[in-house]
Amino acid sequence: MGLFSRKGNKTSISVDSSAGASNGSLKSPGPLSGLSRNGTTPLTPNAPQVPIPRPPDATIDPAGYLRSIHAVRERSSLVFEKAKRNQLQHFSVDMSKFSETAGYVVSIIKRDYAPDYSSIPPHGRWQHFDVGGRPRIDQLLASWPSTVDAQERARRLIDLFLVSVLLDAGAGTRWQYKSKESGKFYRRSEGLAVASLEMFKAGTFSSNPANPFQVDSGGLKRLDTKAMAKGLQVTDTNVIDGLEGRTGLLVRLGDALQTQEIFGMDARPGNMLDYLLSHPSTLASSVPVVPLPTLWSVLLDGLGSIWPSSRTQIDGASIGDAWPCASMPSHPSRPWENIVPFHKLTQWLTYSLMVPMTKLMNIQFAGAELLTGLPEYRNGGLLIDTGLLTLKAEDAERGLVQYQQNAQIQGQPSMEVVPLFTTDDDVIIEWRALTVGFLDELLKEVNALLGLSGDEKLSLAQMLEAGTWKVGKPCQISLERTLTSIRVDEKLLKCHDRIPKSHQL
Repeated sequence: MGLFSRKGNKTSISVDSSAGASNGSLKSPGPLSGLSRNGTTPLTPNAPQVPIPRPPDATIDPAGYLRSIHAVRERSSLVFEKAKRNQLQHFSVDMSKFSETAGYVVSIIKRDYAPDYSSIPPHGRWQHFDVGGRPRIDQLLASWPSTVDAQERARRLIDLFLVSVLLDAGAGTRWQYKSKESGKFYRRSEGLAVASLEMFKAGTFSSNPANPFQVDSGGLKRLDTKAMAKGLQVTDTNVIDGLEGRTGLLVRLGDALQTQEIFGMDARPGNMLDYLLSHPSTLASSVPVVPLPTLWSVLLDGLGSIWPSSRTQIDGASIGDAWPCASMPSHPSRPWENIVPFHKLTQWLTYSLMVPMTKLMNIQFAGAELLTGLPEYRNGGLLIDTGLLTLKAEDAERGLVQYQQNAQIQGQPSMEVVPLFTTDDDVIIEWRALTVGFLDELLKEVNALLGLSGDEKLSLAQMLEAGTWKVGKPCQISLERTLTSIRVDEKLLKCHDRIPKSHQL
């Protein structure tokens, strides 16, 4: 990608292209209404107005702005506007397919939830634990004595969910996990959820013999690949991708938890709950209201040290899952203008951790609508599979050449011939930005087709859970409609927000 630099006190940007790069049934707490003109978010008709902090001024602090949640939608929208005019660098857009795409999403939502759409849970890790229809988190909560109060229960679930999300990257096609409790086999994200839950219950992540049901710095820092391989049931014949990377990530998390202001004296992820409840920006009442940017800062900044500092940097500061994109504006005096941020893993963490805090502590998050659809292969694959987006011929040819080269490497796929691109390829950056934009548009159309209005409208998190993420699962559309599928080869765990090394289109 190259280096962009300016002399003196001017902004400098660098991109390391050698860096590699991812749900019990809960009712949604309900979608929050949009931001008002004075920058506040009304939660209920009579609720107090909660101010939402604005992001840093991009002209003064471009790194701070690009790390903010506000920047994800704002920057992606610039690429999406080009899509509506079919002026993209790498994809052709057929807007005649948009209604068909929305209709397909609606058909899946109706199949699984009609007519009680309010029962759709928000997108998050909780549902993965309940794979196979077994309410494992409810069972876990029921197993603890009544002396464990709601706040400690929430802390424990935050501990579990955070570690489980960090482990939730592509496991590869050969790995599976046999539940010690049910004897059933699970694969991929759901398999990693069950595995992490059973490791949590066994005290794998705890240094406190009196309480195995916690994650703390001491427990994480003693982990090694042998212990992780045992917990994940990894053998010579049951191989998981990125075992060393997963282990290293959790060990570094142990170091990050030493920040006592956020994670407390006992260095637990769950102690962020106490930090949030006592934060000056939180509205303390019978229903605590936490501004979404406050939680965002805890996750993006508080956990920042667990990620290597490669990737895109501004003035030496890493800005995480953010990349230059040829479809973005380009200004010699403002080189940051061509960068589009996604922060996919931090958003996935945010979605996942909000659920237990809302469910167990009745915490509401003002500004939750700032979160975007997750720009990853399941949501993005839907746009490819329905023909809404088509890779241009020149890029398709280049991707096929790269696939053939990659297929020569031992252990790499060589059967299904599809275009292959590295994570930092401009094709992938453009595709991810389009995913953010199209998911927002699909939400409007899906609610219209369902006939939902006002407080009955689905939130974006609900549509992701019941619709786009589900129909975008690998091969589902291909099996049902004989359309082209999209897959991602997730080699993982090298940089912030853990984007897969290569994408297959």
